[in-house]
Amino acid sequence: MQQDTASTPGEDTYAPLLPVPQQRRAFGTSDAFALWFSLGIGLLVAQAGALLVPGLSLPHALLAIAVGSVIGVVLLALAGVVGTDTGLAAMSSLRPTLGVRGASVPAVLNAVQLVGWGSFEIVVMRDSTDALAKQSFNLSMPLVWTLIFGALATLLAMSGPLSFVRRFLRTWGIWLLLAGAGWLTWNLLARQNLGELMVRPGNGEMAFGAGIDLAVAMPLSWLPLIADYTRFGRSAGGTFRGTLLGYGIANLWFYALGAVYGLAAGGGDALLTVALAQAGGGIALLLILIDEIDNAFADIHSAAVSTGTFWARTSVPMLSAAFGALCTLVALVVAMGKYQNFLLLIGSVFAPLFGVVLADHFVVRKRRIDAAALARIDGRYGYSDGWHVSAFVAWAIGIAAYHAINQWLPNLGATLPALALGAACYLLLVSTRRAALAS
Repeated sequence: MQQDTASTPGEDTYAPLLPVPQQRRAFGTSDAFALWFSLGIGLLVAQAGALLVPGLSLPHALLAIAVGSVIGVVLLALAGVVGTDTGLAAMSSLRPTLGVRGASVPAVLNAVQLVGWGSFEIVVMRDSTDALAKQSFNLSMPLVWTLIFGALATLLAMSGPLSFVRRFLRTWGIWLLLAGAGWLTWNLLARQNLGELMVRPGNGEMAFGAGIDLAVAMPLSWLPLIADYTRFGRSAGGTFRGTLLGYGIANLWFYALGAVYGLAAGGGDALLTVALAQAGGGIALLLILIDEIDNAFADIHSAAVSTGTFWARTSVPMLSAAFGALCTLVALVVAMGKYQNFLLLIGSVFAPLFGVVLADHFVVRKRRIDAAALARIDGRYGYSDGWHVSAFVAWAIGIAAYHAINQWLPNLGATLPALALGAACYLLLVSTRRAALAS
């Protein structure tokens, strides 16, 4: 039996296929709030908000942010409940739905997208720090910043989530974050004419539905990894409330902040970093940068956990070190130009998947799981040689629907219809199969 994992850094990285025992779960509602509020606030969130303008007018952008945040955060909180119900890492909790072997498909996709996210986080920290250094000291050294932020994120990822939340966020990290976010908001209200920005028309380059998809993409990006952290939750209710409030407040706040700052800076994300660096002499941006490292930590740690679900020969801390090095390497050559496309691509894959997963967990299996069968190809989750064909068919239909709606009905918004269709198709296929077996 393992010792108390909340006490020593590095001991809270449970094997991905083993449920965290109830007596070892340390996260309450306030822990969930602190973690997801922190992860919801960041420069990439503001960057995404800036992408909404001037394609949409500011009132339409704010409405898209509100609608997208509600959709995305409710789904995120429900996915968090799956982790607390099962005690399993995110990709392990997909085995009852997709099959023992089938769950390796989203695990690989998740590891790939998390390398992208981790790299983007390092890039935005590098660029923001470089902008601050140029403004304050006329100094530019992007290579050094890349290596520093990559190393810090990797070290945190190797320590594990319990150590990070309890030793950093709850102690002083969240207060720095609140101070920085508050300062940026005050500076915006004091310096910008919001009335003039609100009446400035959009140029029509973005449909309202596409704006909703872009706003929902950020909370959606956490769906494939939230259970890596909520498996340490003491109760499903606490996980749901903490995630809903923490990430919901943060997502609304920083998407809106990014949209207003981006529009005031001339529109789009290219000028956002400079605009933020100039806000209050860069003090707030510096505080946000200190917190931003937690997003890179989560990406790197969860990439390691996802890989550990199908490649168990290496420990999670060692995989974290490898993924941290990879993210740092990618950050040395990656550009931010394709960020919007990257966000929408994530939505097209994982929104329908979690429609299927949530329908299976809450409706079909009624929040129950057989942990002993997770690794057995001949067990109840073996299905057809380890693959649950019905789940994959429903997932594929949802992905096709996402792209069809995005292409031909862009004003509708593709995320929620694709997720709902994936869930409905899965329930139909499962009920049809059960009826056939019963007859």
